[in-house]
Amino acid sequence: MLTVSRFAARMLISVCLFLAGQTAHAGEKITIAAAADLKFALDEIVVLFNKAHPADQVETIYGSSGKFQTQIRQGAPFDLYFSADIAYPRALAAEGLAASEVQPYAVGRIVLWSMSRDANKLALADLADPAIRKIAIANPKHAPYGKRAEEALKAAGMWEKVEAKLVYGENVAQVAQFVQTGNAQVGIVALSLALGPELAKRGGYALISDKLHQPLEQGFIVTERASANPLAQAFARFMAGQEARAVMARYGFVLPGEVK
Repeated sequence: MLTVSRFAARMLISVCLFLAGQTAHAGEKITIAAAADLKFALDEIVVLFNKAHPADQVETIYGSSGKFQTQIRQGAPFDLYFSADIAYPRALAAEGLAASEVQPYAVGRIVLWSMSRDANKLALADLADPAIRKIAIANPKHAPYGKRAEEALKAAGMWEKVEAKLVYGENVAQVAQFVQTGNAQVGIVALSLALGPELAKRGGYALISDKLHQPLEQGFIVTERASANPLAQAFARFMAGQEARAVMARYGFVLPGEVK
């Protein structure tokens, strides 16, 4: 009986030590809410970050910057928030919902994108062509890229001519989907998505002059929820490093400290 009890005790100790070891190596997890224009660039950056943090987990959720702002106000469990409009994280910081300064990370650009072989020759004036039945843009009410698309169309004198053709995506990624599925012939999307692997092989783009709209200055924060999360702070520092900056530049973003 004594032998069985000793064996059981040793087994219990072994199990406890094993579980303790598992907990020590389980790593941390962060969840990032990011503007849809970051899809390809941020995915690559996360892969690079994970090489230095193999035991940790980074989950990324992409969508509308404006909607993410609302969700964070309502207590959504996001540790970092990357917005396509720096005004959104600035507002959250002013409300005490940030654990860091607002960090500018890029200036984005908008393009006309279609699956036509002559897409690189497109101009905003071409959108009045009757052959272009539907034009997709992100919803200007909560998507920064949609707001800039609206500004550009109005500055070019095209808004009234094409407003009846417009279809609205929840975010700039959905705009690209509308064009890919034939629900629109042309979309105004982020340059970063046009340079991404999915769109680059299926169509072409024409850059829209940034003189026609307000700058797409983008920024991020570590949220108040992650104030004691060292992994969130580590990711924020990684975004300022050369590896991350090189990825961002490759996807057409103008980076802080660089001349356009």
